[in-house]
Amino acid sequence: EALMILKNELGFTRNVDRKHDKDFRKVNSIGDSIRIRKPVRYTVSTGQAIDIQASQETEVTLVLDQQKHVAMEFSSKELLLDVNQFAKQFIEPAVVQLANEIDYDGTALYKGVYNAVGTAGTVPTAALTYLQVGQKLDEFSVPRDKRAMVVTPATEVNAVDTLKGLFHASGPLSNQYRKGEIGKSVLGFDWYMDQNIRSHTAGTYAGTSLVNGASQTGSSLVTDGWSSGASDLKEGDLITIANVYAVNPKNRQSTGALQQFVVTSDISDSSGAMTISISPSITLTGPYQTVNSLPANDAAVSVVSGTTALVSRQNLGFHRDAFTLGMGILESPKGVDFAAVKYDKQLGLAIRCVRQYDIRTDQYPCRLDILYGWLAQRPELACRLQS
Repeated sequence: EALMILKNELGFTRNVDRKHDKDFRKVNSIGDSIRIRKPVRYTVSTGQAIDIQASQETEVTLVLDQQKHVAMEFSSKELLLDVNQFAKQFIEPAVVQLANEIDYDGTALYKGVYNAVGTAGTVPTAALTYLQVGQKLDEFSVPRDKRAMVVTPATEVNAVDTLKGLFHASGPLSNQYRKGEIGKSVLGFDWYMDQNIRSHTAGTYAGTSLVNGASQTGSSLVTDGWSSGASDLKEGDLITIANVYAVNPKNRQSTGALQQFVVTSDISDSSGAMTISISPSITLTGPYQTVNSLPANDAAVSVVSGTTALVSRQNLGFHRDAFTLGMGILESPKGVDFAAVKYDKQLGLAIRCVRQYDIRTDQYPCRLDILYGWLAQRPELACRLQS
C-alpha cells in the first residue's frame, strides 16, 4: 500500500533517469555507490592516413547518501480498521511526505546546471522565453525526445496566460482552460508543475570583476576587481566571461552565445580577488571543447544569476538523462513484530516498513524508510529557466 502511494506522489522525479537502480538491488553487495561512465566524445580526422585518438572516458559517481524515514505509532484498536481506512489515516500522510522529500532533494540539482535563460526575479510572460529553453538544449545537441519542463505554480500560471491565444490541439487546450494547467507536449516539452522547484539567492557582490591572467583553462577562474571584503558568490550562481562563447559539442562551432559557467562552491572575498570554482571546465581543444577562445586578461566577468542577493526561482527544462536517482533496498530486520521490504522493478522504487509492539502502552511504533541518492550526471542536457 505504501509503495503504491509513493508511485503516485513523485513529480520532478518521474522524469529522470532510473536505469542504474538495478545496480542497487542490495546495498551490501556493491557498497553505497556506483561509477557511471559518460559517453565518449571524438573528433573527426581528414585524409586517408589513420589518426587514432585516445578514448577519453569520463565518469561520475552516484552515491546513496540519503536515508529518510517517517516514524509513527498506532494502537491495537486502530489496527482493526480496514486496509483502506488504515492507509488513508496512517500510511498515506507519511508516504506523501517521504515522496515530497525525494522530489525536493532532486530539485536542488539545479546548482549543477550551467545553462540558463530568462531574467532572474521576473516570471516569463512571453512564449519566446520558454522556446529559448529548447533553443539552448538544441545548441548543445540534446535529443528532442524525453524532454520535460518542470515549473513553479506561478510560472505555470503565467505560461497558461501567455499561450492562451496560440493554436493548440483540442484536448490539451481543454485542460488549459478547465484545469488552469499546461497540457503535455507543449513548445517541445512535457510540462509538469512542481511546488518543490527551488529558489536561488544570488551572492552579494560589488565592483568591476575581471579575469586576472590571460588564457586560463580548467575548472577554476582567477579574478580580481571585486569590492574588497564586500563580495561573495554562492554555489549555483552563474557567470559569463567577455568574448568567451559556447560551442556546439558536435561541430565545436560557436553558438553565438557566451558560455555560461556555474559556481560549484561558495566563495568569499577579502581582498578584491577570488579564484572561482566553475563548471564546465574551460577547454579550448579536443573532443570535450567547451569554448571558442580562452579568457583574455582583464576580460569582464558578469554575474548572470541575478543582481546582488536577488532571490529567483529555478525552473528546469531537461532531457531525462540529465539527472539520475538511485534507490537502495534496505535490509529487513529480524526479531520485530513485522517487517517488509517492497521493491517495484519497473519504477525502481523501494520502501521498508518495520513495526514493533510496546506491551506497556498497547502501541505499535512503526517506521517507513527509504534510501536514495541524486546526481546531475549530464548537466549539459538541462537548462534553467530563471523566474
